[in-house]
Amino acid sequence: MASPPPPPPPGYTVTVTPPSTPTPRPEKRPTPPAFSSPVATRFSPQGPHLSASTSTPNSSTPPNGKTGTPASQFSTPPGPPMFSSPLRPPAVPFRTSPATPQPLSFHSPLSLPTSSPPNYSNGSAELQPQSLTDAETTVDGTAPYVLFSAHKVLRQKKLANVSSLGFGALVSPGREIAPGPQVIQRDPHRCINCGSYANLYCNIVIGSGKWQCVICKHLNSSDGEYEVPRREDLRSCLELTSPMVDYVQTGNRRPGFIPVSDSRMSAPIFLVIDECLDESHLQHLQSSLHAFVDSLPPTTRIGIISYGRTISVYDFSEGSTASADVLPGNKSPTQESLKALIYGTGIYLAPVHASLPVAHSIFSSMRPYGLKVPEASRDRCLGTAVEVALAIIQGPTAETSRGVVKRAGGNCRILVCVGGPNTYGPGSVPHSFSHPNYPYMEKTAMKWMENLGREAHQHDTVVDILCAGTCPVRVPVLQPLAKTSGGVLVLHDDFGEAFGVNLQRASTRAAGSHGLFEIRCSDNILVTRVIGPGEEATSEAHETFKNDTSTCIQMLSVEETQSFALSMEMKSDIKSDHVYFQFVARYSNVYQADISRVITVKLPTVDSLSEYLKSIQEEVAAVIIAKRTVLLAKTASDAIDMRLTVDERVKDIAQKFGSQQPKSKFYRFPKEISSIPENLFHLRRGPLLGSILGHEDERSVLRNLFLNASFDLSLRMVAPRCLMHREGGTFEELPAYDLAMQSDAAVVLDHGTDVFIWLGIDLAGEEGKSAAALAACRTLAEELTEQRFPAPRILAFKEGSSQARYFVSRLIPAHKDPPYEQEARFPQLRTLSTEQRARLKSSFIHFDDFSFCEWMRSLKLVPPEPN
Repeated sequence: MASPPPPPPPGYTVTVTPPSTPTPRPEKRPTPPAFSSPVATRFSPQGPHLSASTSTPNSSTPPNGKTGTPASQFSTPPGPPMFSSPLRPPAVPFRTSPATPQPLSFHSPLSLPTSSPPNYSNGSAELQPQSLTDAETTVDGTAPYVLFSAHKVLRQKKLANVSSLGFGALVSPGREIAPGPQVIQRDPHRCINCGSYANLYCNIVIGSGKWQCVICKHLNSSDGEYEVPRREDLRSCLELTSPMVDYVQTGNRRPGFIPVSDSRMSAPIFLVIDECLDESHLQHLQSSLHAFVDSLPPTTRIGIISYGRTISVYDFSEGSTASADVLPGNKSPTQESLKALIYGTGIYLAPVHASLPVAHSIFSSMRPYGLKVPEASRDRCLGTAVEVALAIIQGPTAETSRGVVKRAGGNCRILVCVGGPNTYGPGSVPHSFSHPNYPYMEKTAMKWMENLGREAHQHDTVVDILCAGTCPVRVPVLQPLAKTSGGVLVLHDDFGEAFGVNLQRASTRAAGSHGLFEIRCSDNILVTRVIGPGEEATSEAHETFKNDTSTCIQMLSVEETQSFALSMEMKSDIKSDHVYFQFVARYSNVYQADISRVITVKLPTVDSLSEYLKSIQEEVAAVIIAKRTVLLAKTASDAIDMRLTVDERVKDIAQKFGSQQPKSKFYRFPKEISSIPENLFHLRRGPLLGSILGHEDERSVLRNLFLNASFDLSLRMVAPRCLMHREGGTFEELPAYDLAMQSDAAVVLDHGTDVFIWLGIDLAGEEGKSAAALAACRTLAEELTEQRFPAPRILAFKEGSSQARYFVSRLIPAHKDPPYEQEARFPQLRTLSTEQRARLKSSFIHFDDFSFCEWMRSLKLVPPEPN
């Protein structure tokens, strides 16, 4: 790697003056000498999986859930500082997650109703059940791809359709786990009536090879493939033995499918960088960019654009010299300008192994903003810059390449590093909110950004927007660009190490493109709502069958870290002993092979309410309820209304499924689902619906992320996980109550997008113990979040510091409860001496927030006994 040029002499300042008149044609200009600066940043929030028990369901006992949530918009508030060590340089390269990141990208959620499918039955008297499995259900075999809110389905429509609890599933169609599903390299057998796929529950007519669809009961031909003399001979057909299969069609786009998780195709990555940054922000950004390109695989093609009032497209053809072509930012690039770029002598996308020294030179040469203009008022032509990056990725058009349509590989990414709002050129808004025409101009800018995102999606390119700093970025304008392209918008406190980690994870997280997600259910079951990163597919987007009643969703991208929340209802009472669900994800994977992932689940039906309640997967049910609630919280006032909705929902569940206390108006919550109220209490107090975050932009971005997130991340964003440090470096999991704030303890609180480390004042006073506990807590935090996207910020503080409020506000205030209730819900208190308990009690400050027990009683409910 070429060493960067020496720093400027002391006292030397560089001012970059934008050209007064933009030139319509690209103009070659040398890049100024390197700007050198010491870089400091926070520690990295990354690491592997911890052995401490998590609430995530495993393959042996998968949870299940239901409900939905909302999407949002907005900008960046400053983050709380850490009490601990001074800023330090980031590690190079950043630690990154392996092939399977854990959370989610966030596109906008969708909520779409589905019309009732008619009843069809086409059975035959000659059929006998020929299922090759003896399992009662295949829920275990499909976790964590599909998580149902219950393992059994109520037959009675009236009870099954109680909306406060409801029935549904979380589906992660793009998730990759080891071992993965069975791979079949041939065309699937599909029902000619409804389009369902042959599966392990189909009845097979031995001798003729015909199979009966589990969804519509139609009898179909297998073209002789299932025509065998004995039932056992069908075991060679993988789709008849496994609940999950991947049908792989390589076609002629990429011959020779290679199922190796690391060998990803080198799709181009374009960095689009805001050059209107102050010196402190630029120093952090430079460090993150250097570490990012060092971490990329050698074959990855990269491009670099910077933007302010003009656009600089960097050219890699000049050897180790950094040079750029300059385009005006006040309007979309003309065809002549683009042709001069694409067909000129410049190289704007080059493999990392050939362009690494130039990339480092470009980053080192960036200068801080030199004019005395407030951050929010600086001219930034972000929209035009993304247009140029997209044009270069697309390359020659069909017309200019003599009729040959060039199909870009999937997973092309544009990573936009943003420090302020888009205020210049297409898709821009005025510098000031007080502009008389601001509302109209904002609406116009949002529509323009949405169209640009759709264009990117049509060309298999995802736009991720990573914002940092304290300047509001006008999230409502930027969100449509990320959403419609299938990308994410993430807010950061600064451009330090967490920003760099997310930059790296964003570049590798995609699993596929051209995605369609199909849902088929037994005739009595209706999909009423779908929440997740997609939109309702048009009839032209997928093939249809004569009596196809499926719900079809166009996935804006296919990610390992996202999920869809499905709500379902019964159209009528169910008379059969089992119901069937089939989920199909069709997409092009990273090798450009066409995948059809088919997941089929069979669930038993029951009449007994008690049996049904015992089968409910509480955490999954709570997550789906949360998603359905957050979906409606589009503004701050909506969020307040949704808190009241949570109250009414909990009351309704108790009245419908619980029991009334003798001689009392109080109801007792069903003991089988006793953890749901506490999870929903966390939801109404936390950042998704509560007011503990300072800026509505931040809450909006968080809601968008939550609506598309995987089960694991969604659960942590609803209900934080509390772990107390013990002697010897071990950790004890405790309820997330403020009773954990003991002065001689260190506590880690994992709240999904934030991880907090709290040191008691007694422990902080002992330097040796404090350092060891803090190191252990940081290691744990990194392990818990190693595969998480976006990478959470990790904040540490001491008891009594002003920043500790970020930690306290996320804990349930149980210190107000009587001692017997405290011990019942927080048994660890019994290990404390009388003196320690008295000191703990005296450390709390009085405030009016309800404890969980007080909240339940305010709803005229008896607090459920802890499990």
